[in-house]
Amino acid sequence: MRIALLSYRSKPHCGGQGVYVRHLSRGLVALGHEVEVFSGQPYPDLDPGVELTPVPSLDLYRDPDPFRTPHWREFRDLIDLGELATMWTAGFPEPRTFTLRVAKMLRARADEFDLVHDNQSLGSGLLSLRDAGLPLVATVHHPITHDRRVDLAAARGWRKLTLRRWYGFLRMQARVARRIPRLLTVSESSAADIGQDFGVAPQRIRTVPLGVDHEVFRPPTAARVPGRIVAMASADTPLKGIGTLLEAVAKLRTERDVELVLVAKPAPGGPTQRLIEELAISDAVHTVSGIDDDELAALVGSAEIACVPSLYEGFSLPTVEAMACATPLVASRAGAIPEVVGPDAGTAKLVEPGDAEELTRALGSLFDDPDRRRRMGENGRQRVLRRYSWESVAAATVDCYGEAIEAMQGRRKAVT
Repeated sequence: MRIALLSYRSKPHCGGQGVYVRHLSRGLVALGHEVEVFSGQPYPDLDPGVELTPVPSLDLYRDPDPFRTPHWREFRDLIDLGELATMWTAGFPEPRTFTLRVAKMLRARADEFDLVHDNQSLGSGLLSLRDAGLPLVATVHHPITHDRRVDLAAARGWRKLTLRRWYGFLRMQARVARRIPRLLTVSESSAADIGQDFGVAPQRIRTVPLGVDHEVFRPPTAARVPGRIVAMASADTPLKGIGTLLEAVAKLRTERDVELVLVAKPAPGGPTQRLIEELAISDAVHTVSGIDDDELAALVGSAEIACVPSLYEGFSLPTVEAMACATPLVASRAGAIPEVVGPDAGTAKLVEPGDAEELTRALGSLFDDPDRRRRMGENGRQRVLRRYSWESVAAATVDCYGEAIEAMQGRRKAVT
């Protein structure tokens, strides 16, 4: 098949979208399909054999000048003006404006592709592709309605008003999701949430778990660093629960030597940085960002424990990456995490999300039990090898493509 894979932003090495686009496209090409990735900034790192077609936006949220005002010479059309106007009025325009741009490109090239696969944008421009007769599939890692609820619960005063406006794109995503014939998601937990929050019929949702490169993410050959905890998260997003982990680290430091390495880029002066200073643990918390997969795998493999303290996860790639490295886990009993680690929890110690006391006890007891850490790590590695490979993800995704193409052919016959 000739596949157009869409992603409105595809940051390499961190965040689910860039990782998903890179590994899925590589797996599809390995199966003999042709894949062209259409992406807005930041662009993904892609493997040989996968073509990238940039779909440039105004890049209003780029580092190091997010929420910038572009020079007038940067404007190309009304879509650009709408993008800036939405940002100026506290909204998030990218899912909509990306799909409007890419729809124009694909309508002009409709005979070059057998199918369009959207990754999480769910923008209104997609509907014109469906109406033009292109079979359409969309992946929803999880409905962003969960992020909205957590952010609003943590906000105070005027911040609640701006957040409601920022998450305004969710109304569009729900409407578009209901009109796409086939949705893919990454866990049964996410499938249930999509059905409830977006009003999508269960029979139109297929569950295909994510994968991990188990040749890169593998058990370490060097000794692990005593007392090291590693966590991978967007540090300033309340949904990721990093504040709870920082409180637990502060409590652990009163009785043992511990080091927390956060794979994150906290905002200067943001909530994570302020909490680290308030808890007086700056000497025990280190952050790293911008590392590639090999460096990330080495870091995860260097830790005695990996922690995923999230309040919700639609799947959690960091959980699978830690298991692949045979690094024992302490993770929240939230969203899809119990589903990912397995029903017997032989790979992880699960705790109540947001409970710093329980998290502290779980981390401390695991530090005190090296045999248990070894067993949990071995169990996690075996679970990854059995269930989570990008090859199986690509094959299952192709099956869903076939369903979407058959559905479109049936629709054409019904019209004629």
